[in-house]
Amino acid sequence: MVRALFLNCTLKASQEPSNTEALIRDVISYWEHEDVDSEIVRVVDHQVAFGVTEDEGNGDEWPALFDKVKQADIVVIGTPLWLGEKSSVATQVIERLYGGSGLTNDVGQAIYYNKVGGVIVTGNEDGAKHASASILYGLSHIGFTIPPNVDAYWVGEAGPGPSYIEAGRDNDFTKRHAQFLAANLLHLARLLKAHPIPAEGNVME
Repeated sequence: MVRALFLNCTLKASQEPSNTEALIRDVISYWEHEDVDSEIVRVVDHQVAFGVTEDEGNGDEWPALFDKVKQADIVVIGTPLWLGEKSSVATQVIERLYGGSGLTNDVGQAIYYNKVGGVIVTGNEDGAKHASASILYGLSHIGFTIPPNVDAYWVGEAGPGPSYIEAGRDNDFTKRHAQFLAANLLHLARLLKAHPIPAEGNVME
């Protein structure tokens, strides 16, 4: 079984509909007949402290989320766009992931080795490629493997207008790239489970 964790970095709490979560669920639907255990975590539902360690103490709830990251084979960060940028919550999640990057797996590599990463973005205006590039670089830099075409996004026309859910979730480009993301994340996750990256020249000392 492959475990997939989606960290939804919307600014909305769970009682409110999330366009980003809608696109996440559309991605998960491609795995309906695959042996994939998917979980969506809405980060704002948890008291995640600011910082760059794996545990900031004083009621920090990041360690529970970090445990989910450590168990996952696939980690996808989902974010809305605000003023053309990823959400503040997405930035915080990248910072907290970076805080755990000094930990190692059982062969001495960075703890994120043999995990694959991707990004899902929704918004009413431009910024999807910029946000995707920032997030995917961050994940790659700390040890995640980034397959090709693992940025799925939807953006509306410039100015006020319908969001992803209101627009009907029926954009051909978005559906195609959601399928690419789902397929390539799963392909590489399975490959790395069967054939992990050799611990040669990449062990942390």
